[in-house]
Order: sequence, then C-alpha cells, then structure tokens
Amino acid sequence: MMALLRREMLLAARHPADTLAAVLFFLLVTALFPFGVGPAPDMLARLAPGALTASALLAALLPLERLFAAEAEDGSLDQLLLSGLSRTEIAGAKALAHWLCTGGPLLLATPVAGAMLNLPTEAWPVAMLALGLATMFLSLLGTAGAALTLGARRGGVLLPLLVLPLAIPAVIFGAAAIEAAAGAVSPRPFLLLLAALVVAALPLAPLAAGAALRGD
Repeated sequence: MMALLRREMLLAARHPADTLAAVLFFLLVTALFPFGVGPAPDMLARLAPGALTASALLAALLPLERLFAAEAEDGSLDQLLLSGLSRTEIAGAKALAHWLCTGGPLLLATPVAGAMLNLPTEAWPVAMLALGLATMFLSLLGTAGAALTLGARRGGVLLPLLVLPLAIPAVIFGAAAIEAAAGAVSPRPFLLLLAALVVAALPLAPLAAGAALRGD
C-alpha cells in the first residue's frame, strides 16, 4: 500500500497540472466574491467562512474525475487489482494521495484566499485546519464516487451530483468553525464534528469504493 501511495505521489509530481488547476480555481473563485458583492470589508468578512469552505471543496472535486479513469483507460487499473492489494486498500491509498496532492496545496493557499476575503488573520490557522478536515472528507467521499461512476457515459457530470450533496455537512461545520474563530469564539465543537465526519468516512468510503471496483 505504501508503494502504491508513493507511486501516486510520483505521478502527481510529474504531472502537476491537476494540482495547479485546483489551487488556481480556489483562488479565482474567492477572488470573484469582491467583484460580485463589492469591496466592503465587513461584507467580505461575513462571506469569508462559507466562501472559503465551498470554494475549497469545489476545487478539490476537480481532479476526482480521473482518479481511476486514467488507469482504467490504459489498463493499469487491472494490474493494480491483480497486485495482491485488496480493493479497499487501493481505494484508501488513492484517497490519501488525492488529499495530499490536492488538499495540501489548497491549505497552503488558504491564507491568500483569506486575505482576499478580509478574513481576520487570527482565524487563518482555524481556517486551514477546518479546510484540511473538510477536504479530507471530500477526498474519501470522492474516491467512492469516482469508483461508482467509473465507466459511466457522463461520469464527469454524475460525480459532482453524487458527492456534493453528501459534502454539505462539511461545508456547514467548516464554515461555522471559521466564523467562530473570526468572532473570537471557540471553534472546537465544529472542528470535532468535522473530525467525526472524517472518522466515519474513513472505513466506509474505501469499502464502498472497493465494492464498486469489484462490480466494475
């Protein structure tokens, strides 16, 4: 499993377009809000928690479509399924690699996005932690969704429709944590709820993805 994770990381390093596209999408979407609602600092600060969380999850969704599709096209997915690893382990390694290659760079871009939305600097660490948990939850859900839509004629359309409704709790708790930190209130309850979502998805999402790959 570690060898598979290392392979995924090397492939991402050699082809950084997906990671770069996700980060640029995140920054561009957050940059649109000042143009849409005006540059008033108070208005931007009120919108910042929800805008950051929703933009980060949408950006993390971009590379998910080809999580299994590229390997299914060239036949390497069949080799992975015959490698001796269980399908659940393969899905778990894919989810972790997606989060490291997409969620990690998004966290590094969070202070820039927060500054564009006038988020108080004292809330930046909480924003990074909340987005880290939210994107991890999305990576787990998205891995299951990518496996379920693998081979579908309109998989790129079905994947967001399948994953985004399930990610709504992460948007709610992530935005609430950032808003609490910006208002000098403890964000701990909301961060714990986000962590609970991740813990619940950690065993279930790879199992669902593995079952879908078995069916494929």
